Amino acid sequence: MSVDTATVKRVARLARIAVTDAEAEKMKGELNAILGFVEQLDEVDVSGVEPMTSAVETTMRKRVDEVTDGDCAEDVVANAPMSDDHFFMVPKVVE
Repeated sequence: MSVDTATVKRVARLARIAVTDAEAEKMKGELNAILGFVEQLDEVDVSGVEPMTSAVETTMRKRVDEVTDGDCAEDVVANAPMSDDHFFMVPKVVE
């Protein structure tokens, strides 16, 4: 795939980047070089290679899925200017 100047300007406009004609010509060469490297990856045989989520084999640690009240109501309202029975108290704003 080859990128032309019009494509570079269109992508720059979509990305909301101001690009001059000289910058677009320079980017055209850079983008074509990047796409050339990506096309080289198509030549690699990856059949039989399983997809990875990590470079190190790990298993996810899972906690028990149980519903709790958090058991920390005092900690939640500890820094509140006003609280009553574990609820935040705020000034009345509606008349």
